[in-house]
Amino acid sequence: MSRETWVLVVIAGILAIATLVGAVLLAVRVVRTRRMLTGLGASGKVVFYGALIYAIFPVDVLPDPIYLDDMGVLAGALIYLTRLVQKRRAEGRRLPGQPDAPPAPEAARRSVR
Repeated sequence: MSRETWVLVVIAGILAIATLVGAVLLAVRVVRTRRMLTGLGASGKVVFYGALIYAIFPVDVLPDPIYLDDMGVLAGALIYLTRLVQKRRAEGRRLPGQPDAPPAPEAARRSVR
């Protein structure tokens, strides 16, 4: 093999490893949201399990050495779950796994007599 061919093979290998690492990191972040699933309802559960099944299942849109489709699905699920959590927090509902909310600003201003 020529030198140019080896350079291309090395670059392709580095890109494949980088996309694999990116997909694994996204999967870990999605799995960390699992502790909040009971408070997210059916749509949150479907998105969570659907994204993980798609990432693990061997049949993909793109072949497995190319993890861009898996990364896209996991990133989309993470964005959706993050927005769902923010929506629930804005409604004032406490989610499982969420730390206790700080006291309301009005309660902090009241003086004790």
